Amino acid sequence: MTIRPDRIAIISDPHGNLPALEATLADIRSRGIERILCLGDLAGKGPSGAEVVDLCRNACEATVQGNWDAGLADGADAHPTVLWHREQLGIERLAYLRDLPPAITFALSGHVVRLFHASQQSVHHRVRLGDPDVVHLAMFDNTDFTGSGPTPDIVGYGDIHMGYVKAFSGKCLFNVGSVGNPLDITEACYAIIEGWYDSKEAAPWSVNLVRVPYDIEEAIRQAEAARMPELPAYANELRTAVYRGRQAAV
Repeated sequence: MTIRPDRIAIISDPHGNLPALEATLADIRSRGIERILCLGDLAGKGPSGAEVVDLCRNACEATVQGNWDAGLADGADAHPTVLWHREQLGIERLAYLRDLPPAITFALSGHVVRLFHASQQSVHHRVRLGDPDVVHLAMFDNTDFTGSGPTPDIVGYGDIHMGYVKAFSGKCLFNVGSVGNPLDITEACYAIIEGWYDSKEAAPWSVNLVRVPYDIEEAIRQAEAARMPELPAYANELRTAVYRGRQAAV
């Protein structure tokens, strides 16, 4: 009997978009993948933060904290939109978001894999595809934020809502894109990493991005029904994959 390598689905940035998350999880299940990891930003932007948090808690083996998770949980931002999203979540879910870890590290086919939301520095430090190699190489550093241990040679992250895979200098950097607020293609995006999980022996491995169509208009209808703030900008992002302010935080 042929033994297949392990497959791990890595999702990020569902941002309260329930139709997109449900479509993504259905695709993951259809592939027979059981281990799911989440790279944060569960709520904010979309109307269904509570439902998305609950669904991710049930479906994902581990989740790291994103910048929206941290911002919603700490309660320091009194912007009306932030307050609206906090109210949808409630005290218990906000406490859950507050306590999420910064990073996940594991072995895969003889390599060290590290996953976090935005960068090796913090949930707020953004690294884009077009940044210089020196910035991308720094993503593999151990920091106070990531913790010590073996230096990774495969790093995955979310935050920028644009999926890509880049191999350079003997390392692999990949972004898993966004499930609920993609800003490159108007389809949900996630990654599948395949190899021998928790193994220090060299073996084949791969990283692939998956695009999942979902009902965008239903996601917008749900936002309308919830009377969500900043609805026009949100609807335009879902329909066009063009961010409302490229230079602002996503």
